[in-house]
Amino acid sequence: MARSREKQKESSGADASADRARALEIVPAAPKVVERLDRFAVLVRQWQSRINLIGDSTLAQLWTRHIADSLQLLALAPAAKIWIDLGSGAGFPGLVIACALAGQTGVRVHLVESNAKKAAFLREAVRQLGVPAEVHAERAETFIAAFQGRADVVTARALAPLAELLEMAAPLFKTGAKGLFPKGQDVEVELTQAAKCWTIESTLVPSRTSPSGRIVVIQSAERHGRR
Repeated sequence: MARSREKQKESSGADASADRARALEIVPAAPKVVERLDRFAVLVRQWQSRINLIGDSTLAQLWTRHIADSLQLLALAPAAKIWIDLGSGAGFPGLVIACALAGQTGVRVHLVESNAKKAAFLREAVRQLGVPAEVHAERAETFIAAFQGRADVVTARALAPLAELLEMAAPLFKTGAKGLFPKGQDVEVELTQAAKCWTIESTLVPSRTSPSGRIVVIQSAERHGRR
């Protein structure tokens, strides 16, 4: 029995190592960034045993399914300094982006998460990793209504349908923010639904981590008609 458990642990470790290697082939990162992401991955696994940060079934693909999926957004806004991540959850993509941009002048990533337990995780991760991020334990609508200043990018991953995201982020688009919203195979349906109430200037970028995934890049969005 003990040998069986040891073999399972060895297999799990090998799988995690292979997943990490695949992720860094898909989206390469500088050594200092990888070191921070390694520490972040350890924190996610430690806290996952206490609270449900991500789906248990995706933990084995933590690097490819979550970390690389988040890192790929950086190429779509290479000069962005101020990021707002709505519904940050376990830190995807916001905390990963903060890990990647740490050390650069003027960077600030706002992590907006209304779940108290997940917000506590984010605060501890920010503290331990020393990244340029700030946690806001409140609803996205509340944060955006009170936000002062200008954001370069607003992100949200697995938070809400596109029409709802546009409603939330509308004030940020008015001040020039770009939207980066990873979506799955139903993205065309979401775009069609959103177009009923919104005039949208957008592009779809294929995901580098999922064959059926797309990233909706919003350059502008303006409401027309009624809710």
